[in-house]
Amino acid sequence: MLRRLVVPALLSAGAAVIMSAAPASAAEAPGAGQVADALENNNVYVDPGVTTADFPEAERDVLSQAAAEASSPTYYVVLPTGTFNSESSVDSFISQVQDEVGEGTYATMAGSEAMVVTSSSLSDAEEEQVRDLAIQEGNGNLVDSLAAVPDVVEEQEAASSAAAIFGMVLLGLLALAVAGGGYFVYTARKKREAKRARELAEIKQMAAEDVTRLGEDIASLEIDLTKVDEPTRTDYTHAMDSYDQAKSQLDTIERAEEIQRVTNALEDGRYYMTATRARLNGDPVPERRAPCFFNPQHGPSQQDVMWAPPGGTSRSVPACAACSRAVLAGGDPDVRMVEVGGHRRPYYDAGPAYAPYAGGYFGMDMMMGMFTGMMMGSMMGSMMGAGMGDMGGDMGGDMGGDFGGDLGGGMDFGGFDF
Repeated sequence: MLRRLVVPALLSAGAAVIMSAAPASAAEAPGAGQVADALENNNVYVDPGVTTADFPEAERDVLSQAAAEASSPTYYVVLPTGTFNSESSVDSFISQVQDEVGEGTYATMAGSEAMVVTSSSLSDAEEEQVRDLAIQEGNGNLVDSLAAVPDVVEEQEAASSAAAIFGMVLLGLLALAVAGGGYFVYTARKKREAKRARELAEIKQMAAEDVTRLGEDIASLEIDLTKVDEPTRTDYTHAMDSYDQAKSQLDTIERAEEIQRVTNALEDGRYYMTATRARLNGDPVPERRAPCFFNPQHGPSQQDVMWAPPGGTSRSVPACAACSRAVLAGGDPDVRMVEVGGHRRPYYDAGPAYAPYAGGYFGMDMMMGMFTGMMMGSMMGSMMGAGMGDMGGDMGGDMGGDFGGDLGGGMDFGGFDF
């Protein structure tokens, strides 16, 4: 028997966003067979009405990977807002899909009906626990909460199995039953810990490259502090202090979101290094602008240009002189690439772990204006969660209220509207 769990207004770090796609009617719901065929291929169905601009491939990849790594069958269904007009219609539809696909866990995003999780192996009370833990694991980001569902279900099933054994076996087997249940929970947690450790290693490697690059650029100034004026000496000293701070912070961070402290110091140091060079060359000191969006290693930007990633929305972004020329000439700017899961991709499309990296360079206000609506993986979703809380403010309030309190207006999938 399917049991339904509708995530209520508990994602306090999320935000309700008005969907850009025109609302669909109930008659436009896909057929259960159509959805079942898609789920049997890759465990994820995204309605044709939801475009890649609204829900980027990177977001879909997160769900596909979560389903592929799940220990029990897990399926995701993403539908436009208005596809169903009641919770019971969503439940009935998923029941039909399950009849064709088979038992398992189904996580459905059905527009104004929010996130619906159904499972053929859990009781209502256990689904309550799944909801709470998935929200906690997602840190306020809805896509991360969806991706956490398989592991949370695995933990819940393991705990339930351990409890059942405890009630059935003799008192002498109690220790064995507890140990068995604890082992499954431990394994699931270790898997998540390994993922976090991998993300931390990748983000630290990227930041280490930035620190090294800044140190080399400062060293290339070959400045003699006894032969320069006070403003030049002050800017150079500030650049060195920021470099030392970034290097020291890099050695102490233990979580991926802490990397913003490193990149914030790098942004400060790179500006003052650029200002020092200008003073040494007798050039005007550059305006304090945001770093080049395409590659923060390029230093302060010189102007804003209109640019859109493939399949994304055009946005005004700050760019250095070289990247500005490339974009205005119709070419490709020199984008900062990173290694994610064995593949090279732009840092701004590399997933939630890189949101604090970008946030340290650009700050929350600019991140809102620059990244919203672009193809950014699930980066914006992470910034809207607790992981970016240190950068200032609750983005849920800035973007139009609490997710749960205004669910009828749309759903936030990693910061992209649809």
